[in-house]
Amino acid sequence: MSDRPAVFLDRDGTIIEDPGFVADPGAVRLLPGAALAILRLNHAALPAIVVTNQSGIARGLLDEAAYAATARRLDALLAESGARLDAHYHCPHHPDFTGPCDCRKPGPLLYQRAAADHRLDLARSWWVGDRLRDLLPAERFNGRGLLLGRPRPDDLPGLAGRRYPMVRDLSAAVDIILQ
Repeated sequence: MSDRPAVFLDRDGTIIEDPGFVADPGAVRLLPGAALAILRLNHAALPAIVVTNQSGIARGLLDEAAYAATARRLDALLAESGARLDAHYHCPHHPDFTGPCDCRKPGPLLYQRAAADHRLDLARSWWVGDRLRDLLPAERFNGRGLLLGRPRPDDLPGLAGRRYPMVRDLSAAVDIILQ
C-alpha cells in the first residue's frame, strides 16, 4: 500500500514565528534556517507536510480564506529558497467553541488523511514541533518525534516518562532525521 516515510511539521513556532493567531499573510515570517531545513528534506525525497491547529478560525479571529492566504505566503517564502511543502492540513476547531473533533492535534484524522493522500508509512515517519501535542501522534502511529526548543511549562507534566529528543530548531531536527 504505502512505503514512504514523511516528516510532519507543526507550522507556528516550528517553521514560522508564532506571534499568536496569524491572519495577515504579511505577518508570516520564516524562522531562521527553516527554509534550508525543508529544502534538505526535499532533496532527500522526504515529504514535508504541515499539520497545524488553527483554533483562531473557531474563535472568529480569522476565517478559512485568511488561513489559506497565510499558507500561500508560507509557500511563497519557502519557494524563494527553492524549498516546498508537499501538503498543508489544518484543524479549524477548538473544543470550547466547536466541540471535540478527530482532526485537532494530537488527533489522528489529519495524519491518516495525509497517509492516504500521499501513500505514507506513518510508522516510519517523523513528527516535529514545539509542543507536546505536535509529537503525541508519533506514539499513536509508532513513529518518531523531535521537540524544538525548551518544553513549555504546560507541556512538562505530559513529557514525564516520554523520550522525545529536544533540539534547538528545525535545522537540528533535520540533521537527526537525515542521519
